[in-house]
Amino acid sequence: MSEAGRTSPSSWPGLSRPSTTLVATKENVDARDKPGHHGVRKRRAIRFAGMAFAIAAVAALAFAAWVVSLGPLPLAQARQVSTTVVDRNGKLLRAYAMADGRWRLPVDAKTGVDPVYLKLLLAYEDRRFRSHAGVDPLALGRAAFQLLTRGHIVSGGSTITMQLARLMEPRRERSVYAKLRQMVRAIEIERQLTKDQILDLYLALAPFGGNLEGVRAASIAYFGKEPKRLSLAEAALLVALPQSPETRRIDRYPDAGRAARDHVLDRMVEDGRLQAEDAALAKQTPVPRLRKPMPILAPHSADQAIATEKDAPVIELTLDSGLQKVLETLAHDRALALGPNISVAIIAVDNESGDVLARVGSPDYFDDRRAGQVDMTRAVRSPGSTLKPFIYGLAFEDGFVHPESLIDDRPIRFGSYAPENFDMTFQGTVSVRRALQQSLNVPAVALLDRVGASRLSSRLRQAGANLVLPKDEVPGLAMGLGGVGITLQDLVQIYSGLARLGTTRPLREIVRASDNLRDPMRLMDKVAAWQVGNVLLGSPPPENGVRNRIAFKTGTSYGYRDAWSVGFDGRITIGVWVGRPDGAPAPGIVGRTAAAPILFDAFARTGKLPMPLPKPPRGVLLASNAKLPLPLRRFRPVGELVRTGGEQAPHIQFPLNGSRIDVDRSGGAQSAAMPVKVAGGVLPITMLVNGVSMGEIDGRRQRLVDPPGPGFARLTVIDATGATDTIVVRIQ
Repeated sequence: MSEAGRTSPSSWPGLSRPSTTLVATKENVDARDKPGHHGVRKRRAIRFAGMAFAIAAVAALAFAAWVVSLGPLPLAQARQVSTTVVDRNGKLLRAYAMADGRWRLPVDAKTGVDPVYLKLLLAYEDRRFRSHAGVDPLALGRAAFQLLTRGHIVSGGSTITMQLARLMEPRRERSVYAKLRQMVRAIEIERQLTKDQILDLYLALAPFGGNLEGVRAASIAYFGKEPKRLSLAEAALLVALPQSPETRRIDRYPDAGRAARDHVLDRMVEDGRLQAEDAALAKQTPVPRLRKPMPILAPHSADQAIATEKDAPVIELTLDSGLQKVLETLAHDRALALGPNISVAIIAVDNESGDVLARVGSPDYFDDRRAGQVDMTRAVRSPGSTLKPFIYGLAFEDGFVHPESLIDDRPIRFGSYAPENFDMTFQGTVSVRRALQQSLNVPAVALLDRVGASRLSSRLRQAGANLVLPKDEVPGLAMGLGGVGITLQDLVQIYSGLARLGTTRPLREIVRASDNLRDPMRLMDKVAAWQVGNVLLGSPPPENGVRNRIAFKTGTSYGYRDAWSVGFDGRITIGVWVGRPDGAPAPGIVGRTAAAPILFDAFARTGKLPMPLPKPPRGVLLASNAKLPLPLRRFRPVGELVRTGGEQAPHIQFPLNGSRIDVDRSGGAQSAAMPVKVAGGVLPITMLVNGVSMGEIDGRRQRLVDPPGPGFARLTVIDATGATDTIVVRIQ
């Protein structure tokens, strides 16, 4: 081969490249061994870290901005609940649905929910509720693992707090975004609320199908009771329903609800939290298939309360739900027995406090024929003879008559007014005690003529009774027989003043802190109030009553439009009204036969024996007619006080009416004696202090009187003809 045709080994194919590669590799190795290359690597790492940090920062800022965009938690809206009216012991009387028709009742997990239910709920829904911060990573991991291994959801990873977040901001979609939102909200909730507050809010918002929200509404609607005491079967059912409230509604899909309940029981057995025997026994309990109505006790009181206390979530009344329930049943049964269109109203008041313990405005709130939604305890009606005891009380207070005094029941005319008794007969001369017990009209009008109709009206108003007179009329003698309007609640208030020995308290039905400042109001003197109560205690009872247990009075208005009976013992005063709400006559409806039996039944249904009336106060004159002072033995109407030429009515010259008397008791009884001087009158003249006889005025028409303790004192003189004069002084 020629030299030109020869080639060098370096030009052979496949040989030149390896040589070149080896040289390059060596150079690269040498380059990497140089110090400058380490700086390049470091700069690259820093750039990468910076980019990663920037991306993380941007992501964090974006996440923070997203969290801020969610806005504040809607706690105020979530805390909105149905208005509930409760009794003096916190028992539910009536609840009102929210504006959108939902029933959402407030609940307290510590005191208002069965512990068995709470244990099942937390064990089934959120075992670590008390320890996590809103999100439970272990629960989320467990749920994901069960989904991967079993191919379906076995348990959810949501905590109670996450579920609360979903209930506070309900959304239909089920996505990663929605779950992330719940987790963020759950953490916010945990920061703002305590665990107990979170649990209370969840128990009030959890859905139970239809318009039922919260365990309390569900328990009342499905079981007819508060969730304070639940059976194991009931507790498991309430745990199961919120998982799918619409498909498990027991009023529509009872079988699905039962299956869900049984699943909860099985889970609890698997977890070792229930005995298999207990679970099996609970499974045998059938589930309810119908919803029960929400309670509606004391509907008239509840309506009045929400009209007064607007926007209050819970309104506490002074009512006793137990007494309220039995009296509502009594009114309903008696109204049915009395006939169509007849209504019955009852009100019961605690004597000491003035608290209304029960108010039945009608026998059936939903009965249109009886105007059931009209509260007849607040309706103005004619009281019949029920104001007579207060006429007698003022007569006793003035000192011109005593329960054992004699009084005439005979035809008499006061101008153009001639009163007659209910039975159109007259009984002649009777004792004042019997006249009141028999409710005789003529003696009552004769005493009112002496007391003064305006004074009676003024005193009753002073004690809290709002009397309604016909237009352009002033108090007259007819008001003693029902010629005035009054409500049942006002009538009961002044009758309770007799039981309180002369003072009344404004009735209280809505519990407020300021109500403790209610001051007593004066009705009459203690002695007079006790004497009236003592007389009424002996009134002949109806056939179902026992004598001398309850002081009571009946009344029937003109035309048989209203039948009344009001009575009291030492603890409680109860008033009953019977009639037609439209004011039409109801022939045969009279107080003694229609209202009095209901009154005595009402006392019997309080569940307590009648409490004795107060003991006689100091100064009560207990004597037969023969031992009374001469002027008190017989009452004479003003028209019978016939006088001869120079006779004048007695007049107290000293002390002056309305004066203030300073008594010095340092020198004994003699120095403290108060002189009383009288002019006119026919001897003998009797002196009374606060209705108690002090003896007779001497021939000089003066007498030293031992004044009572500090306060107002009523001084009365009565001459031989029965003429009187009375003044009131203040002793200090």
